[in-house]
Amino acid sequence: MPSAKEAGAIVLVGGRSLRMGRPKAALDFGGMPLLTRIVIELKWWFDEIVIVAAPKSEALPHIEIPGLKIVHDETAFAGPLDALRRGLNALDHGIAFACSCDLPMLNSDVAADLVALLDDFDAVIPEVGGKLQPLHAVYRKRCANAIESLEAGGEKRLTASASAINARKVGEEEVRKLDPQLTSFFNVNTPEDYRRALELAGLAK
Repeated sequence: MPSAKEAGAIVLVGGRSLRMGRPKAALDFGGMPLLTRIVIELKWWFDEIVIVAAPKSEALPHIEIPGLKIVHDETAFAGPLDALRRGLNALDHGIAFACSCDLPMLNSDVAADLVALLDDFDAVIPEVGGKLQPLHAVYRKRCANAIESLEAGGEKRLTASASAINARKVGEEEVRKLDPQLTSFFNVNTPEDYRRALELAGLAK
């Protein structure tokens, strides 16, 4: 059974944030940028964290934390599939928990529990609300090869990776045993989502 102490973490930051209207990584959450909050939470379990950012990351919050590595996309907005491959290739560990930068209530204990479900699979991908959650999931570093093959065939969708690798798909009923309210999976895509997250976290003014 793999342990999170043997794994790293990858945070994808290079999205357009069109519906939010401003960079999600820089949103204030509890007096710090959202990305900083996510990194601090992940550090409870993961000693190596790779941030995959856009080529120009002026809005990327400055984070001084040991074990943090930042890699940049070669092309802006190449998509999460390419960003995940880049993050896996930059990782020293053989296993990674991968997430997006818009999960304000991310719980590293839930991430660690997902790592423990990996067994002999190449990935662990939860399902919430009838949809796979490939950016709150666990991957072996070798998944980068399968992702590269997908990209070579013109694939851009991150969910396509679930069929190209030996993935363990974890149904919502099992996910709720780890995270009863699914708060770790709550992502903020719009200003309304952001306000709701602040309310849920008791941070609304």
